[in-house]
Amino acid sequence: MWRAGIAAVLIVWLVLGAVGGPAVGKLSEVQQNDNANFLPKKAESTLVANEAARFVDSKALPYFVLIERDDPISAADQAKVAAFVAGVPALDLGDGKKLADYLVAPVGTPRPSDDHKALLLTVQIDSDRADEVVGQGETVLYAVAKALRADIADNLTPAGLQVYVTGPGGVFADFVVAFSGIDGILLGVALAVVFVILLIVYRSPILPIAVLLTAVFGLALAASVVYPLAKHGVLQLNGQSQGILFILVVGASTDYALLLVSRYKEELHDYESKFQAMRVAWRAAIEPIAASAATVILGLLCLLLSRLGSTKGLGPVGALGIAGALIAAMTFLPAILLAFGRRIFWPSIPHVDHVHTRDQVGGRRLWGRVSGLVGRRSRRVWAISALALLACAAFLPTFKASGTSQEDLFLNKVESVTGQEQLAKHFDAGAGTPVEILTPVAKADQVVQAALKVDGVGAASASVAPGVPPKVVDGKVLVQATLKLPADSPDATKVVKHLRADLDSISPEILVGGNTAINLDVLDAAQRDLKVIIPTILAVIFVVLMLLLRSLVAAILLVIANVLSFGATVGVSALMFNHVFKFPGADPGIPLYAFVFLVALGIDYSIFLMTRVREESQEQGTRPGILVGLAVTGGVITSAGVVLAATFSALAVLPILFLVQIAFMVAFGVLLDTTVVRSLLVPSLAHDIGKKVWWPSKLAS
Repeated sequence: MWRAGIAAVLIVWLVLGAVGGPAVGKLSEVQQNDNANFLPKKAESTLVANEAARFVDSKALPYFVLIERDDPISAADQAKVAAFVAGVPALDLGDGKKLADYLVAPVGTPRPSDDHKALLLTVQIDSDRADEVVGQGETVLYAVAKALRADIADNLTPAGLQVYVTGPGGVFADFVVAFSGIDGILLGVALAVVFVILLIVYRSPILPIAVLLTAVFGLALAASVVYPLAKHGVLQLNGQSQGILFILVVGASTDYALLLVSRYKEELHDYESKFQAMRVAWRAAIEPIAASAATVILGLLCLLLSRLGSTKGLGPVGALGIAGALIAAMTFLPAILLAFGRRIFWPSIPHVDHVHTRDQVGGRRLWGRVSGLVGRRSRRVWAISALALLACAAFLPTFKASGTSQEDLFLNKVESVTGQEQLAKHFDAGAGTPVEILTPVAKADQVVQAALKVDGVGAASASVAPGVPPKVVDGKVLVQATLKLPADSPDATKVVKHLRADLDSISPEILVGGNTAINLDVLDAAQRDLKVIIPTILAVIFVVLMLLLRSLVAAILLVIANVLSFGATVGVSALMFNHVFKFPGADPGIPLYAFVFLVALGIDYSIFLMTRVREESQEQGTRPGILVGLAVTGGVITSAGVVLAATFSALAVLPILFLVQIAFMVAFGVLLDTTVVRSLLVPSLAHDIGKKVWWPSKLAS
């Protein structure tokens, strides 16, 4: 009967893997990486974008082709450029599709710079069709940039011209390249790092493979649900949330596996039957693991309160990933462990000898010494730990999260960024990416004059060309203002904020949109999310802890400890980002993402510790139970923290600033949580409080 059950579970998972495996590889096909797609419908820039579509035949995604020389552009250069421009519509995108099939306006004559050393060509494609697939599975968005760059390399570069494909289209295309490593490189690096750590932890060549298979099957299960939901628009997936999904599943499933395997190995020292040992281990592990998963899932689902679609989308995506990890760890892993029996631990095969890890309390091994220190000097330990964390947290206000320009998003040199830097030398930095101002026609002239008075605005007009009257739709016109600053820079958002304030004084009907306004609305939404979502997550976690531990005091202690750990992590991150790595700033969503992962995931280790402490306290009393729980769980929880830190560190292989910063903050925060908060602060404070830590449950009496 047992063998049939094990076989059935393994067969089910093989089928799920066969179905979900391909879905993992196809997740990148359903990504949305445009900020405009993630703003709420009532955001001012969204309202302008919807209205602006009425002034043009379709939404345009511009690609800027910057052509320059150190010397003035010659007549021969202009002839070469004219030939190139004439051939642009006929460029092949694959599958018999030509670039002309996606143009929303004819490719015009390049605009010369005032210094006569550069030409700027704008190629506008239909943004609504940018996600169509052509050629070898490439989107139109990427295929256009690829075709332009290939033709430039063949025709303009040999003539000695320096040419860059930049602008929003070029940047998005380079993002496609940057995130192309998610499906293979990121997952491969994460699994390889975890495998090496598990080899060191288990000293077994077989067991790490079983744990990694658990992670892979958990990811396949999650992807089989995420892919169709994202494809049909039920949830939003972008490159960042896809990368985080991979890391969450690998890290969480490995953590759950470490806890279950550790308890199973403990029980094998007491039970001859592997089935009896697994039954006891599974029952003991299911409560903390399920509580841990529920805490993370509920914390992630709190992101649904966000006004940003990217953040809101991460909530269910991450929750589904954690659910997949939980199901795989509690079904597939037990089945594979039982299928192999004790041999899976080879060469360190556990035998029935009634040797227990609890016997090491106060002993010479690391966690015996730590538990002994906590028992002897509990008040001193928690006071020093708390002061150290507070000292680190003091630098939290220096953390910069007001956004960065697109050129700072990439940690490697990409053509679109270099092109934007060169463009700013010859034209207004905001050229080609204007601020869009929707205004009643009667106030158009007043709006133009007011815009020109704002510091940072280079030009403003309601006409698409000199002498051409503006298009009027329902009594409104669209005024376009060119900024002197790069349109995606933090300073440009300040200009738009000033512009909005000045135009509001003219009329509340006047709305300001465009790419820079979108960035401003994203920043405002992110700041609002911090104020709403963080308290909600803390409330949810507090309730879960209170129900799990049956204690008000313990729940308060754990929440405060983890918030302090988060503050210390952000403080240290501010020091590292500002003074060591010299990062220009951070995405406004970074603090919220870091809080979700550090508090929701960091609380896991306190849950693993305190559930075991509670179990031991029922048999031995609170203070001895704390020391036993610390000694018993010390090794496995620290290993789990190292694994999770290592998996998040794998995000750093992608050259995107946001992901590298998340990788550092979560990796450092998790290690801080496992080595200081869970190992010293929480147990020493609980030991000092004594049995009252369980108030109002019976254990407090």
